[in-house]
Amino acid sequence: MPSAPHKSQVPIVDFAPFLNGTPSDRKSTATQIYQAFKTVGFVYLINHGVPQEKVNECFAWSKKFFDLPSEIKNLAPHPPSGRYHKGYSSVGKEKVVQMVYDPEAVKALRKAPDVKESFESGRQDDELYPNIWVPEEHIPGFRAFMEEYFATCRGTQCQILRAVALGMGLDETYFDPFHSDRQNQLRLLHYPPTPAKELLSGVKERIAAHTDFGTLTMLFQDDVGGLEVEDIHQKGVFHPAPPVEDAVVVNIGDFMQRWSNDELKSTMHRVRAPPADDETKMTKARYSVPYFSTANRDAIIDCLPTCWGEDRPKKYAPITSGDYIGMRLDATY
Repeated sequence: MPSAPHKSQVPIVDFAPFLNGTPSDRKSTATQIYQAFKTVGFVYLINHGVPQEKVNECFAWSKKFFDLPSEIKNLAPHPPSGRYHKGYSSVGKEKVVQMVYDPEAVKALRKAPDVKESFESGRQDDELYPNIWVPEEHIPGFRAFMEEYFATCRGTQCQILRAVALGMGLDETYFDPFHSDRQNQLRLLHYPPTPAKELLSGVKERIAAHTDFGTLTMLFQDDVGGLEVEDIHQKGVFHPAPPVEDAVVVNIGDFMQRWSNDELKSTMHRVRAPPADDETKMTKARYSVPYFSTANRDAIIDCLPTCWGEDRPKKYAPITSGDYIGMRLDATY
């Protein structure tokens, strides 16, 4: 997809040497990715292994889905429970919050709704939280493509995790057993055109500042822009992370920060108002496709042995993946 000139604190790394290079190439690339996650929490990866034609096709399917009438999209409704994070959510149903769990506090934050709609799916054999699809006759081929795209993204996700492990000085397969259940989430997002003044004033939001819950996130974005990443040296200061042609944006989530005892950064980020149309004063529609990598539900997220000791105490108590994700999602819906 077309991209703006690269003006971001987020580094660009070519992933091809890790996928296809010598052991030395792999180690060098892994070190670059590790340093990006240590210093910024984000990295752009080019030559990442997800074919660009598949990315383009995914965006086409996403637009086709969100263009469906509301009564059709609502045939696959997101359940009331935040933990059952599947299906379609209409504009304003979800409100992303950061570590806020008090019901009254969440209610107050919902006064500035998130102006977005979404569709969530995961592995097709999830018996606890099965996928919820719009009936096939309303959008033939949609389910089959999304299941294929989920598997394609998982292949790249596994390679990124191996690069992180290698960059940390671990065996590159260290994180594999924690992610064997494919407990990942494919999310389609549509931000409809909105009066720019409502977003800039805070009356409405696209996505408020937050960290991601799981291990890492791969984000495919269109050419509209709006993603911003917090400066880890200046809290509250955010820098644009504009689209880069044929790149995926990858960021560390809370699990990796907890595993590394804050060595790697689960960095706050948000989606703000892109430039508005000069005549209508409306923002452009924005589409994005995040793929969330999450550990097995029963996996215990605890500090790695190499990341704590007598002079470096653990900052986080152990918690299962399922309990942590559930806690964060319950505050979101």
